[in-house]
Amino acid sequence: MATPTEGMPHKIVLDRETVLRSRKCYWLLRRGQDILLSAIALLVLWPVMLIVALAVYIDSPQAGPIFAQDRVGRDGKVFRFYKFRSMIPNAEAKLEELLDQNEMEGPAFKIKEDPRITKVGKFIRKTSLDELPQLWNILKGDMSIVGPRPPLPREVEVYGEYEMQRLLVTPGLTCYWQVQPRRNDLSFDEWVELDIQYIQESSFLTDWKIIFKTFGAVLGMNGV
Repeated sequence: MATPTEGMPHKIVLDRETVLRSRKCYWLLRRGQDILLSAIALLVLWPVMLIVALAVYIDSPQAGPIFAQDRVGRDGKVFRFYKFRSMIPNAEAKLEELLDQNEMEGPAFKIKEDPRITKVGKFIRKTSLDELPQLWNILKGDMSIVGPRPPLPREVEVYGEYEMQRLLVTPGLTCYWQVQPRRNDLSFDEWVELDIQYIQESSFLTDWKIIFKTFGAVLGMNGV
């Protein structure tokens, strides 16, 4: 498998029939794998999740430890997405004040020193512990272990036909973008190209390579 950021095809256009129906067996078996692995992870990690929830609440008791937000999944279906809360309770309301500081090109929003992030939030983001509640999204079928990260509805509203290809498959907890050494330096266009490349190359071998690389990224505390 080629390194995703090197020699990347430009503006890949995917054929829906080839992506979905010609690999129907893979997608069905992968769903079974998602159910099994997410159920095991929830059983094993619930003590960790309880500790994180308590830490989030103690650090910022004005709101609950779980942050729920609408995200867009496969074929444009909107679902409720869960994370441990890493920002102040009114973070969404304060977003408008920060839009002019956005460091990411395109519809996505990201700044390195986001003032809305709490003390505990910085730690759980860096260690990716904030993502653990998405195991429930995976068990429910909203998400998969590997796949493009689910975008916000306001981001999808400005997608063109090319970017909409990200919604051909179930979104995931991790993907090519997540395991890049300097992922936050990538542009939005590069992010989309990585996602579309993943959809084109998706297989059990590709998925498990990304999963193992994700473990390495988490242990290296490469989150944001």
